[in-house]
Amino acid sequence: MLVTGGAGFIGANFVIHTVERHPETEVIVLDALTYAGNRRNLDAVAGQVTFIQGDICDSEIVDRCVRDCDTVVHFAAESHVDNSLHDPSPFIRSNIIGTFTILEAVRRYERRLHHISTDEVFGDLPLDSADQFTEETPYDPSSPYSASKASSDMLVRAWVRSYGVLATLSNCANNYGPYQHVEKFIPRQVTNVLTGARPKLYGAGVNVREWTHVDDHNEAVHRILADGRIGQTYLVGSGDERSNKEIVELILELMGCPVDGYDRVDDRPGHDLRYSNDSTKLRTELGWRPRYGDFRAGLAATIEWYRDNEWWWKPRKSETEAKYQVLGR
Repeated sequence: MLVTGGAGFIGANFVIHTVERHPETEVIVLDALTYAGNRRNLDAVAGQVTFIQGDICDSEIVDRCVRDCDTVVHFAAESHVDNSLHDPSPFIRSNIIGTFTILEAVRRYERRLHHISTDEVFGDLPLDSADQFTEETPYDPSSPYSASKASSDMLVRAWVRSYGVLATLSNCANNYGPYQHVEKFIPRQVTNVLTGARPKLYGAGVNVREWTHVDDHNEAVHRILADGRIGQTYLVGSGDERSNKEIVELILELMGCPVDGYDRVDDRPGHDLRYSNDSTKLRTELGWRPRYGDFRAGLAATIEWYRDNEWWWKPRKSETEAKYQVLGR
C-alpha cells in the first residue's frame, strides 16, 4: 500500500493504524516533508514502513512508487484555509496537479486508489437548520483550499468514468487527535494554554463544525478499501457538532482554566458557517461506527497527548504564531 502524505497528521495516524491492525500490509510512505509533514510522526513504526521523500507532482517518483504497490491511499494535500487565503499557489499545485499525477500513474498500472477529501467542498450550511451534506450535495467551495480539493475530487470522478480507474472517495468532517499541526484550531488553542498564552477565537465563535477523531476517520478509510463500491463517495462524520466558542470553552474547562479566558480576533474572510455530514451510507453499507462517540473524552485524550509530547509541537509553535500575527489572527 502506497500512502501519499503519510508523514502528515491524518496520513501518519493512518500509517500507524495500518501497521498495528493490518500487519500483513507492506506500507510505503511518499511525503515531500513540507512544513506540515514530519518524519518523526512515524517514529512509532520506524523500521516497519518504507519511507520515500518526494513530491506528488514529480511524475517519475510517483510512477516508481505506484508501480511497486497494489493500492494507493491519497492523503497528500495542502490543507489549511488561512494559508490558502494568504497564498493559493501551493494549493493549486499540490491538490490539483499532484492528484492528476497520481491518477495518471494508477491508470497506467491499473492500481486501486482511495482519494481523501473534505466536507469543505460543499460550502456551508445555515446555522439555524438541521440540514446535512450528503453524497449528492452540489459543490460550492468557499476558499482556495476547498476549491482545490473540489477540483481534485472532480478529477478522480472523471478518471473513473473516462478511463475506468478503480477509485473511491471520502469526504470527512473536521479531524482532531495526535500529531495535528499547531496551526489547526484545536491544537493551536491547546498549545496556547500550555505555553501560557490565551486561546484565540474568530469573531463571535458561532461557526459550527462536526468533529471526528482521526482514528475513526482512518477506520472508515479501511472499511471503504475493503468493501466500498468503485466510483462511489462516502461521507465520514461523527455526528457531534460544536461551535468554535463551545470548543474553546471546553478546552479551557478541561485544562483547568476559566472558560472565558480567551481573546476574540478578526474573523476569517468567507468563514463557512456550519458543516454537518450525513454518514448514513457509510454506516449502513459498510457498518462503520465512530469509536470516539463521546467528543469530550476524545478531546481530553487529545489534550493529554499534547501535554505529554511538547518535544513534538514546541519547535513549530513560535513560527506558527508569527504567521498568525502577519494575518492579524
